[in-house]
Amino acid sequence: QVQLVESGGGLVQAGGSLRLSCAASGRTFSTYTMAWFRQAPGKGRELVAAITSTGITNYADSVKGRFAISRDNAKNTLYLQMNSLKPEDTAVYYCAAKLPSGSVISGYNYWGQGTQVTVSS
Repeated sequence: QVQLVESGGGLVQAGGSLRLSCAASGRTFSTYTMAWFRQAPGKGRELVAAITSTGITNYADSVKGRFAISRDNAKNTLYLQMNSLKPEDTAVYYCAAKLPSGSVISGYNYWGQGTQVTVSS
């Protein structure tokens, strides 16, 4: 069982930056594939970025070059550094975890409650 708690969301102007954090419970954090998803109003949930237990990363085309996912296994924490934010990045951002099996795009078993990110123009 893994419990995930996101923090770091807020209101920022276009072009600004935010760093999201996701604190995970449990002693096996380092073995999990971790990811950030987002859901904008009226839209489905989409993968933003993922990172495997070995540090391999995967990004949505819309955030490549602007966002960076990282993890600190000693602190059981996942991060998402978001730079050059755009109004279209406005969404609820969710942290997710899964055992390392299959594609990093789907199959996540554990989810946080989400944190709101709002980018004003």
